[in-house]
Amino acid sequence: MRPSSSPASRLLTLLLFVVIACAVPEARCSDRRFPHLDRVRELHRREGSSSAEQEAAARGLLERLLPSHSASFEFRVISTEQCGGKACFIIINHPLFDGEGTPEILILGVSGVEISAGFHWYLKHYCAAHISWYKTGGAQLSSIPHPGSLPRVPAGGVFIQRPVDWSYYQNAVTSSYSFAWWNWERWEKEIDWMALQGINLPLAFTGQESIWQRVFQRYNISKIDLVDFFGGPAFLAWSRMANMHGWGGPLPQTWLDDQLALQKKILSRMYAFGMFPVLPAFSGNIPAALKSKFPSAKVTHLGNWFTVDSNPRWCCTYLLDASDPLFIEIGKLFIEEQIREYGRTSHIYNCDTFDENTPPLSDPNYISSLGAATFRGMQSGDDDAVWLMQGWLFTYDPFWEPPQMKALLHSVPVGRMIVLDLYAEVKPVWINSDQFYGVPYIWKVLFFFLCMLHNFAADFEMYGVLDALASGPIDARLSDNSTMVGVGMSMEGIEQNPIVYDLMSEMAFHHRRVDLQVWVETYPTRRYGKPVKGLQDAWWILYQTLYNCTDGKNDKNRDVIVAFPDVEPFVIQTQGLYMSYGKLYATRSPKNYAKGTSNDAYEHPHLWYNTSVVVHALELFLQYGDEVSDSNTFRYDLVDLTRQVLAKYANDVFIKIIKSYKSNSTNQMTTLCQHFLGLVNDLDTLLASHEGFLLGPWLENAKGLARDRKQEIQYEWNARTQITMWFDNTETKASLLRDYANKYWSGLLRDYYGLRAAIYFKHLLQSMEKNEPFALEEWRREWISLTNNWQSDRKVFATTATGDALNISWSLYMKYFGNADLLELEGTSSPGESASL
Repeated sequence: MRPSSSPASRLLTLLLFVVIACAVPEARCSDRRFPHLDRVRELHRREGSSSAEQEAAARGLLERLLPSHSASFEFRVISTEQCGGKACFIIINHPLFDGEGTPEILILGVSGVEISAGFHWYLKHYCAAHISWYKTGGAQLSSIPHPGSLPRVPAGGVFIQRPVDWSYYQNAVTSSYSFAWWNWERWEKEIDWMALQGINLPLAFTGQESIWQRVFQRYNISKIDLVDFFGGPAFLAWSRMANMHGWGGPLPQTWLDDQLALQKKILSRMYAFGMFPVLPAFSGNIPAALKSKFPSAKVTHLGNWFTVDSNPRWCCTYLLDASDPLFIEIGKLFIEEQIREYGRTSHIYNCDTFDENTPPLSDPNYISSLGAATFRGMQSGDDDAVWLMQGWLFTYDPFWEPPQMKALLHSVPVGRMIVLDLYAEVKPVWINSDQFYGVPYIWKVLFFFLCMLHNFAADFEMYGVLDALASGPIDARLSDNSTMVGVGMSMEGIEQNPIVYDLMSEMAFHHRRVDLQVWVETYPTRRYGKPVKGLQDAWWILYQTLYNCTDGKNDKNRDVIVAFPDVEPFVIQTQGLYMSYGKLYATRSPKNYAKGTSNDAYEHPHLWYNTSVVVHALELFLQYGDEVSDSNTFRYDLVDLTRQVLAKYANDVFIKIIKSYKSNSTNQMTTLCQHFLGLVNDLDTLLASHEGFLLGPWLENAKGLARDRKQEIQYEWNARTQITMWFDNTETKASLLRDYANKYWSGLLRDYYGLRAAIYFKHLLQSMEKNEPFALEEWRREWISLTNNWQSDRKVFATTATGDALNISWSLYMKYFGNADLLELEGTSSPGESASL
């Protein structure tokens, strides 16, 4: 406690000691299985920001989020001993409350993060508030009573202790898919969001290219030599992972300088909250110039990663073997340069040297030597280094059988490596690896390549497995010989599916499985600010359908609108593909597009639920929407749900178009094609009604980081290319990464996706009229030309929403599901016919 002199403060201090003594169990000894992790925790306590700085960070968050109540809360940092030897927060009724203008609620925690998480817990569970990203509706704070009348907590206070130490956040590619164009204002909001969710172990990758510049200059590698090493702003993640080089570049020096300055602000704020930012470490990725200067170095020339023609200008990077002496030397310099530049470190470093890069030999002794050398590179720069590694490689690459996996994990002293079990919510590695062979791990919701990795490339799909989130971390922690040390979220892209993140972030503080019947029932009340029975019923349907994906398949959004099939129409199956309105069909397993296994075969959209039932949920949203129509969170959910329903409906319409083509029904196909294109335009109008579904901000934020017109053009091209077709293409051969980062954004549908579909339909009709095969190559030529021209275009798109979301959604529902003649034309039954579960 901080010393104080006033009688009121002395009384408060005495009361706090009484409350803490009653609330906190006897302190427990730390886990002696991993003594170095104990040392890192001690270093965090010793080297971390002062109590005053962390309290100030939490107070700054309060004033930004809820300035009207800045006098209603008092925050205090307490020791871990006062929390029973673990991280915790305590919420109590302020003993000195004396009416409006004086503090009503006192929140104590071992750090600014714990205090912020306690503040969020109070708002969430006692004021029925809800906090999500701005694009997903922002914060619902209308349910919070006025200052002076805040709800009281139980007399004994609320004591919440973390069951595991760390809550991890981010993926190596989130930096490009979501963060690419962020300025400090946006980063400040994100760090506030992290603190409110209790995240204390965030990845901090911004600005590292400047550090690499300095390190490689030590080896007489000039800035000019690095021009082809760094990718463009929207593709830096893949340059860092040695997947490619130079694409979208070169990076202006002003970008490098500005990003480094931004990183310093990010780290300063993270440290102020008491977070432990995870810095990057050397993975072996080197510029070609280094190989030229050290011709005897052990360097592997990696193979092609998704380029069309294996063009060495972009593909086939160089990887320095960890057994080469240069590896440890460069690793040491990189760690030291970061510490020198930033002034401090959390001692935890991310390195994924084998992420989608298979080692050249499978000999366990060789694998062990590589792992040991990789760690020595970190340890040489920071004697207390801990290696944090994504466990994705163990799921992604069949190379990693038990002997190889064990060799890598045991190549580092126990407690010096933490593995992120990225696919744990569906395919947990910890179960089949004897708890990672004794290595500490973090249970994560990843959101990377396979099913239930939740989000790919920041695309749009209402999807999740809430049951797995509510139980998986608990089961793993309580399992025999558990080595679990944290939970986390590592989606490829953020700002979607707020219910998933709301639940998963809360799991950092739960000791038992969450009762989802209660949790889901209260969710819409918090989300919209008032209880509405019809909306509670709707969310129960969504929980049992959209958020109950248990088929074990990945969910990369391949809806026809945003991922149009590049195939001859007779290749497309028209039976057994979808759960159509009113009738259930078997689904075909989608191919893993991210692994490059897809050729010209149509990659079918993933569908795991009865669409008619979800249409009924939309009916409830529309029926009861007037009661919460002023809620931005409701408007986001309404637009998203309407988009979801119409997107699946469009898939069915497309199949009917192909059926008509195959049966030579020209008139019906013409009508259906017009119907499909009209639907695309209608969806664009719908998406324009909420800020979370606009193309404009993505492009304007990109241009906003430019220093001159040349950079503006480059950054906008990067932004447009990432969300359409990236990597090189020929006139008639599209990139393998086409539509990978597809988006349901207003502007993109009307100006790109709709025009693309129209080209395909034009060639369908010409094929029928001329009685000739579908002109596949000509279709590709026109589509690729459209894409390249769109990427280079400078058209400005809206950055503010237009139109009334509720009215637009109502009109589209009536147009597409209330039109009996239209349903008869399409051969579908009314969506209400099978709307019960």
